[in-house]
Amino acid sequence: MVLTLSDVDRFEAARSRLEAIAYRMLGSVSEAEDAVQETYLRWQAADVGRIEVPEAWLTKVLTNFCLNQLTSARARRETYVGQWLPEPLLEGDPMLGPAETAEQRESVSYAVLVLLERLSPNERAVYVLREAFAYSHREIAEILDLSEAASQQIFHRAKKHVAQGRAQAASGGARAEIDEAAARRVVEEFLAAATSGETEPLIRLLTSDAIAVGDGGGKVPARASAFEGARAVAKFLRGMFKPGQAKRDLAGGSPDLYATTANGGPAIVAVVDGRVFGIMCLERTPEGIVAVRSQVNPDKLERATARWAAGDFGTPVVSGAL
Repeated sequence: MVLTLSDVDRFEAARSRLEAIAYRMLGSVSEAEDAVQETYLRWQAADVGRIEVPEAWLTKVLTNFCLNQLTSARARRETYVGQWLPEPLLEGDPMLGPAETAEQRESVSYAVLVLLERLSPNERAVYVLREAFAYSHREIAEILDLSEAASQQIFHRAKKHVAQGRAQAASGGARAEIDEAAARRVVEEFLAAATSGETEPLIRLLTSDAIAVGDGGGKVPARASAFEGARAVAKFLRGMFKPGQAKRDLAGGSPDLYATTANGGPAIVAVVDGRVFGIMCLERTPEGIVAVRSQVNPDKLERATARWAAGDFGTPVVSGAL
């Protein structure tokens, strides 16, 4: 069918919300954009004049497409080279979605996106729709063709899994809410320790059970398993931040390191000639930094590079690192 200009406008009004849902569901910008495009094609083919509540219809179509994607993604990730990590989004990216409540901010944190990978597709869908977008269980039941009771049970189970994962990862400590100024202070302190050439300053910033993990997607070298424990993580980070020609060759130059936030948490962004080479997300609790997750797969940094070019992220904390 041919859409009217009004029909197109109705879809475009919903696009940012659909993208934010799809990103939380899939953890990938490109997959989220594909899901929204597929939803548009379904909207284009539908008799939109007979759709009583466009928002509900679009959400249902998008969510069910994401469920199919999650099922196939599990198979793809079994053959993924190294660790698979979600695609981080820089401060202010509209795909981060609503951030008015603590629950909404938490639902898109990098740590929670990692934990959502452990949920079943239905658990992830219910958790995202309820926790991040405040859909009622009646609405979720209609979207997923469930009963309200089933939606409530699935949500309870998903939230329990996420809470258990957060407790295990953070030794019982809650993620520290942090603003941009505080994030910069965390990054500055971290970089001062990481570039000191010594392990002890880093160990003091880390929790005893801290981990470090990276995603290179087989395109940039990254260890297949996580470093575990403060000393092991500190030694790894000391080596990572030690200057060397091989590292400069890999990055295509000597990167500048910036402090910002990604998915609401403190992050280091490595930039070479305007291109984002890597994003290191620091998960911080009141006890210290519990996780260091680095995204260096170039396929997962294209949106960050585009956003970097369009924004003002201040001056680097470290110029010409590595």
